[in-house]
Amino acid sequence: MSLTRILPLALALLAGCASYDGHGLVPGQSRMEDVQSLMGAPTAKVASGNDTLWFYSRNPSGFHSYAVRVGPDGVMRSVEQRLTVENMQKLRPGATTAGETRELLGPPWRVGSDARLGGESWDYRMYDSTQQEHNLSVQFGANGVVRQVVFLRELVNEPCGM
Repeated sequence: MSLTRILPLALALLAGCASYDGHGLVPGQSRMEDVQSLMGAPTAKVASGNDTLWFYSRNPSGFHSYAVRVGPDGVMRSVEQRLTVENMQKLRPGATTAGETRELLGPPWRVGSDARLGGESWDYRMYDSTQQEHNLSVQFGANGVVRQVVFLRELVNEPCGM
């Protein structure tokens, strides 16, 4: 078999081994080298107590952001999808800070500034509980505290009006 036929097959097999959701990692056993080998370089790293959260965001083209919790010993503690309705409901206007939001949801795919109110907004694409596509916009005041949470259904794939 020629190299031009073997190379695409080998690349396809290697791509099939990659896991963007951490499938195959074992909490308490997998090490950070295993995480990077399987999932690649993280989108962002966020300190969380003594641990570090490695975020693997699939936004804007996907609707997931996986957080891999790595302990100070370099051992993976957990992996979970963070863009969920349950996590969105933990955001409290007037109380949740930008740092807490980043630790909860991960990095936004788009950041906008609000010159009128002196804050910014962070956008995430995610599914609701029925797997409908939505845009979550978390709006912060100038003090870096959540001012408003807006969760709107995306109508990109909906049929046009009648």
